[in-house]
Amino acid sequence: MSQVSSFPARTGTPVVPIARIAPSPPMPTPPPAPAAGLFSTIGQDAPAGLVVFLVALPLCLGISLASGAPLLAGLISGIVGGLLVSVLSGSAVSVSGPAAGLTVIMLSAIATLGSWPAVLAATVVAGVIQLLLGVARAGIIALYFPAAVIRGMLAAIGIILIMKQIPHFLGADTDYFEDMDFLQFNGLNTFSAIGAAAKGLSPGSVLVGAVSLGLLLLWDTAPVRRQPWARLVPGALVAVLVAVGLNQLLRTAAPDWQVRPEHLVKLPVLSSLGQLAGVMTFPDFNALRNPATYGVAFTIAIVASLETLLSVEAVDNLDPQKRHTPTNRELMAQGAGNLVSGLLGGLPLTAVIVRSSANIAAGGRSKLAAFIHGILLLTSLLFLGSVLNLIPLAALAAVLLLVGFKLTKPALYRQQWRLGWAQFGPFIITIVAVLFTDLLKGVSIGLVIGFFFILKDNAKAGSYLRRNSAAGEEEEAAGALLHLHLPEHVSFLNKASIVTTLEQLPTGSRVLLDGTRSDVIDHDVLEAIEAFRQAAPARGIDLELRGIAPVALLGH
Repeated sequence: MSQVSSFPARTGTPVVPIARIAPSPPMPTPPPAPAAGLFSTIGQDAPAGLVVFLVALPLCLGISLASGAPLLAGLISGIVGGLLVSVLSGSAVSVSGPAAGLTVIMLSAIATLGSWPAVLAATVVAGVIQLLLGVARAGIIALYFPAAVIRGMLAAIGIILIMKQIPHFLGADTDYFEDMDFLQFNGLNTFSAIGAAAKGLSPGSVLVGAVSLGLLLLWDTAPVRRQPWARLVPGALVAVLVAVGLNQLLRTAAPDWQVRPEHLVKLPVLSSLGQLAGVMTFPDFNALRNPATYGVAFTIAIVASLETLLSVEAVDNLDPQKRHTPTNRELMAQGAGNLVSGLLGGLPLTAVIVRSSANIAAGGRSKLAAFIHGILLLTSLLFLGSVLNLIPLAALAAVLLLVGFKLTKPALYRQQWRLGWAQFGPFIITIVAVLFTDLLKGVSIGLVIGFFFILKDNAKAGSYLRRNSAAGEEEEAAGALLHLHLPEHVSFLNKASIVTTLEQLPTGSRVLLDGTRSDVIDHDVLEAIEAFRQAAPARGIDLELRGIAPVALLGH
């Protein structure tokens, strides 16, 4: 088998540009904008941080419960995500903490390694792996998520939020708050849980939820948004405060309608720092002698990294300022967060869409909002447990119902439909797949469908072979020559397009296949060109290769 030689130097007649455009005079450099202070957006970030805290609190506790871990583990993870990851991250509005997508992995990890301290050791190792992935610039994978799949994932999460919060809104579900999978831990699924909730609804929760939702919708109307005072106080905060007051009123005026204790926020009540230290769990590093620990750590690192990359890509799409998150820096920030969370006894964490969406919806402008949410989680753990335990889950469900609707508005579906099947197909399939499986499986199915459409488009004739400019076109019109250019970078993805174009050349053509502009030509493409070169004489095609080294077919 012959080897591919290095490409010859670029030769041949240079292509003359059709027209030369005179350079424009340099534009005057605008004066630099004054640097924004660290607390310049605190008027928006403080209320948003409070809203995110109120949403994150039951999530942290519920995900701990579903993971088979101590309740404190979820709070520690949320605190680390707020106080550490928000500082290290390059994202302005993303919020990190324990994620529902890791609950199954946590249950399996505890069963595999035999103890929670051993899982904490694996979490520390997972953090180190994520740090290494960031250093190796593995975050570039986020650039390959098709936009239609990201939009489908967001729309699916919106639908899931609506469907999953209905039981809490009705006061008939004590399951944890971010149960994002179709099949739940209590044996129900998304639809059967709604049916069960409808049979066991609580009138008090329905009333509190309806009043909270009404206030949120009122706060979102144009007349209210125009009021300066309304811009300073988010509707979610007003809804929660009113819900607490209404439930206390029901306690006195109509005790039978009062929201039941199991449908209120449940936060451990601690009286001192010493008591906190006494209930914390620390990693057992003897588990590092067990090879299974590294398998668990690798699984945590990969799943957490994928969820993070998907989340920050989606959050960047939601950000009103359309800022871009550096993905490699994000992986390193999450790695540092998981390392510290594992050392302190916390669950693994990721960037999470639900809390990030709530942050954006509440008006969060900078990472200060996520940091404030972390301070509030720590403060609540130490001092405010008894007060926060008065908040009805129905009020928080109303907040997430509105967030879910904003993620899956009907206008989004109309927009994707107008873009054609290449965009609508992956979009709608991603939605269905996420709804009936889980986030990672659903997105994986959507990516497969998205890449199918990409490959289909790449196979269209003429996508990567370009005819020459004006002089060459005159030659072609005279029937003298077909001058086809390869692009600068020719990968295996271009192979179908190139082969299709060559097969469609008319019999008896004179063809110049020009690779002088190509820096890289994939070996698979070279083999396809060589196969065409050998078959060309039988079709009466006179083929000239320029800047392309001939290569013998493998196996010959």
